[in-house]
Amino acid sequence: MENLGLLIIFWYGILHAFGPDHLTAIADFSIGKNKRKTILVTTLFAFGHGISLMIFAKILETFEISDYLLGYGDVISASVILGIGFYLLYMVFTNRININHHQHQNSKHLHIYFGKKHDHSNKDIGSAFTIGLLMGIGGVRGMLITLGFIENSSVDLWMVFAFTAGVMVIFLSFGACILYMNQYLLHSLQRVRKVFASAGFISILVGGNMLIS
Repeated sequence: MENLGLLIIFWYGILHAFGPDHLTAIADFSIGKNKRKTILVTTLFAFGHGISLMIFAKILETFEISDYLLGYGDVISASVILGIGFYLLYMVFTNRININHHQHQNSKHLHIYFGKKHDHSNKDIGSAFTIGLLMGIGGVRGMLITLGFIENSSVDLWMVFAFTAGVMVIFLSFGACILYMNQYLLHSLQRVRKVFASAGFISILVGGNMLIS
């Protein structure tokens, strides 16, 4: 029964990852990144998501909290997506998204960066983990419903690993699609800004729909 329970949690992680808010967040953080950063972003987002779910599921197992208050988890997730969308549009319309062509060891590279000055900052990697933590709050109710199908179940570390593994399967697959777009489609500043503008508008639509639904 224990293995079956972990398999159910793994499958829940896969289904959970298909949410438009999660895929939108992965796209927002993966556009313009190289292979290493794309893998890091998707992995840290998944782990942040799993850790957040474990913490809040444990809290809900200990304290009885009304469904009304649990609804604020979805509000937080929606607000995060909205914030990312508005931020991307701000960066596009203020010309703060740029590209830089250069060479490393006889290999040509194209870097997409935010701001007026090109650097190799890793702030976006840490941000992906933080966003994963915040958005995990919105999935707590679904996790507890899934646990309800498993007798005498309580959230533990193995369940978090199973959930995170399920989420990561989808996140890495979707990240691979974004990576393909980064490598073969984003070669001009105009196209890069159009893609980020589209990502910003989609984020606002997804976040706004979550708030009103």
